[in-house]
Amino acid sequence: MSKFDDALAKYTDEMNKLGIKVDADLLKAVTKACGPSIYKADASLVSSSDSEELARVKNNFLIKKLGLKDGPELDEAISGVVDTFGSSNRNKFRAVFYYLLVQKFGKESMFV
Repeated sequence: MSKFDDALAKYTDEMNKLGIKVDADLLKAVTKACGPSIYKADASLVSSSDSEELARVKNNFLIKKLGLKDGPELDEAISGVVDTFGSSNRNKFRAVFYYLLVQKFGKESMFV
């Protein structure tokens, strides 16, 4: 298996552990959109305790990539995704985090 396929398998396993229904095509597309960050240990994870990291998710992904308008609903969505993972879960994989945000805002058509 390729590194990409290994990453997809890891993300799918994590989603199954969390009880999240996996749309394999969407997960694959969102993972590809993450680019090389999925191959770097630190960059492949979202640190929910780092306010600067969450601001980057909001600005670079939600606003720039998905084209959403800034507002409290973006912060609420990020907080909801953190709750889905569980704040103590250290495996907040960026691709899964983004996948959940894409679903939350109904932006699947941008990826599949």
